[in-house]
Amino acid sequence: MSGTALGFIEISGVVAAVDALDIMCKTSGVELATWERKLGGRLVTIVVRGDVSSVTEAVETAAAKAIKKPVAQGIIANPHEEIIRLVNLSASRFMDRETHSEQAQAGTLDARTIQEV
Repeated sequence: MSGTALGFIEISGVVAAVDALDIMCKTSGVELATWERKLGGRLVTIVVRGDVSSVTEAVETAAAKAIKKPVAQGIIANPHEEIIRLVNLSASRFMDRETHSEQAQAGTLDARTIQEV
C-alpha cells in the first residue's frame, strides 16, 4: 500500500459523519474504507483511503466545512500492514452486516445466518 494513505475523522452523530464523508469524497479522489459507530451512533469514525495528497486535502476540508467540528482527525501516510489489517477487519464486519441486511430484506436468510445475526 505504498504511496497511499488512510484518513480518519471522528465526529459526533451519523448525520454529521455522512456530511463529512460527502465533503471528503467530493473534495478529492478518496473512497470510503470503513466506518464505525460507537455510543449508539453518537460518535462515528469515518475512514477513507487514497493517495496521500488527496486524503490530506479531504480530511482537512471536511474538518473545516462539516456541519459539526470533528472530535478527532488524522492521516496515516503509508500505513503499516497491521493498520491495514485493522481497517480491513472493520470493513469486513461492515460488509457482513450489509450483506445480512440485504438477505433479510430479500427473505433469503438461512437458519445459520439467522443465528449469526
